[in-house]
Amino acid sequence: MRVIRKYANRRLYDTEQSRYVTLEDLRKLILEDAAFRVEDAKSGEDITRTILLSIIIEQEQADGESEVFSNDLLAQLIRVYDMSSPLPLARYLEQGTQLMLTQQKRMQDQWQKAIRHSPMEFMRELAEENMRFWQNTINKDDNAPGVDTRKKKNDEADS
Repeated sequence: MRVIRKYANRRLYDTEQSRYVTLEDLRKLILEDAAFRVEDAKSGEDITRTILLSIIIEQEQADGESEVFSNDLLAQLIRVYDMSSPLPLARYLEQGTQLMLTQQKRMQDQWQKAIRHSPMEFMRELAEENMRFWQNTINKDDNAPGVDTRKKKNDEADS
């Protein structure tokens, strides 16, 4: 497992890549499903949860439109900590979030199947369909009763 060390100066050091990293770098690792552990450089204490919470806070502050935690929800979470026998909230949230992510992935897969092609592919198919329609329409008009196709062909040959 990749080890990230947090120093007293608040800097994070990736021991695998031998370089300092930011919370944004760690967020990218999470999105890539890369496992890591953050430890205090002096004590060796596992502080991964604290860093993950910092990433969430940074994310919440960075993009005001996609806030996940409303003030009411945060207040309710704080109340859970004060309960005499706390609810198994962590397990519920983990399972609920996993279910939501799985369903979102399934929906995205279904949309991809429904769309099947890129917008350019779709436009190409429409253009081909339009060409076939007009070619069939023109060919039908050439073969329509009362249309002398021999005269038209002779006129084309003279041109």
